[in-house]
Amino acid sequence: MNVIIEPSWKEALSSEFDKPYFAELAAALHREKASGVTLYPPGSLIFNAFALTPFNQVRVVILGQDPYHNPGQAEGLSFSVPPGVPLPPSLKNIYKEIEDDLGLDLRGKNGSLRGWAEQGVFLLNAILTVRAGAAASHSRLGWQTFTDAVIQTISDRLDGVVFLLWGNFARSKKALIDTSRHYVLEAAHPSPLAGGAFFGCRHFSKTNQLLTNNGHEPIDWSK
Repeated sequence: MNVIIEPSWKEALSSEFDKPYFAELAAALHREKASGVTLYPPGSLIFNAFALTPFNQVRVVILGQDPYHNPGQAEGLSFSVPPGVPLPPSLKNIYKEIEDDLGLDLRGKNGSLRGWAEQGVFLLNAILTVRAGAAASHSRLGWQTFTDAVIQTISDRLDGVVFLLWGNFARSKKALIDTSRHYVLEAAHPSPLAGGAFFGCRHFSKTNQLLTNNGHEPIDWSK
């Protein structure tokens, strides 16, 4: 799949990559691609979150569900789209909450969250691939076994990470997190389907306060 994974993640997850389910998952992806099915994101970007945020630099985790399934949108980072792609509704609402929470002006900011990833914000989708035009089409492929192990590894081996769990799906992963060692902030999903319940969560200022309280640099959410 021509994937790129930062070496510290390879070490942290080596046992997962060697398990039978992961080989079966990779084989299923190869079969679909060989049959002519279009998959998102492109193979080189499936592990983009792991390439941009080294394991021992993870300070914040934002958990999404599965990649965008329309052409040109998915880039392997939860909620993020490449520059030049129109902002999806959930990302528009995320930016609005940042503006209201921190007093920033994000007009003109593109939809790529790469700048967050490079500051230690791990933008993880629970499912890392999708068929074109078919949301959640890879939800039973085995990805959640892998990403649950990723969350568990972060919980077990790091300290003081801020987990942002938006919506019922993300909140269901709270059981994987040791809340005596980490911080969990929960809110409604930023999708317009949640009826604006996401607004006012102030997760961005709260995250920065938690980070600075622990001697870490705050995230520049304008990047």
